[in-house]
Amino acid sequence: MRLFLCCLLFVLVLPVFSQETESLVETPKIKIDSLYREDQFYFSFALNTLQKKPVGLTQDKFSSGLTLGFLRDFPINKKRTIAIAPGIGFAFNNYNQNLKITESNQIPVYEIIESNVTYNKNRFSQLLVEVPIEFRWRTSTFESHKFWRWYAGFKTGYLMYDKSIYKDTNGKIVVSNNKDFNKFQYGTYFSAGYNSINVYAYYGLNPLFKSAKTNTETIDMNSFIVGIMFYIL
Repeated sequence: MRLFLCCLLFVLVLPVFSQETESLVETPKIKIDSLYREDQFYFSFALNTLQKKPVGLTQDKFSSGLTLGFLRDFPINKKRTIAIAPGIGFAFNNYNQNLKITESNQIPVYEIIESNVTYNKNRFSQLLVEVPIEFRWRTSTFESHKFWRWYAGFKTGYLMYDKSIYKDTNGKIVVSNNKDFNKFQYGTYFSAGYNSINVYAYYGLNPLFKSAKTNTETIDMNSFIVGIMFYIL
């Protein structure tokens, strides 16, 4: 009788113990979200240079450029290493050079400053809203934010505001909202790098001026910009 009771107790307890063991073994693992997106905010600091310059035009000081904006990342393959990314952003570009811009009867006048003329400042600045679109290839995974990237894109910018400043010992001349600047500016760009540091280059495909000329030639300058790009999130 005692043996029978011991066997019965063993049979009753065994399933409970088995259930507890299975519950411990089958505890689900927390999965990392594999539907990730990359590099959706960007910021760049760059050097602005001018191409196809008129005879005598030089850039003797550092000309800075800044961009910032948002890009929506749309992966197009299962590993999410290839993506398309449209976006919107802003660009602020300075161009220090020796093309003096003044006005006569509200008409812009352009003059190359000779090398023997002393002046304190001469530059024009532009603020644009930009619409970029990128094709992206990267070595990213959802487990790490450190990866190689190669991005190529095209962007169109709309000129919201511009200002030209010339300053010497006699005073300062300011020209704003110059009608000769191209309102729409577009070009191609490329960025590549690892982790946070990326090189960046942009080449403008149309001139900065739509209708401007010195005494001797038409001004058909376009921009070539090189710098460092940072992507976040």
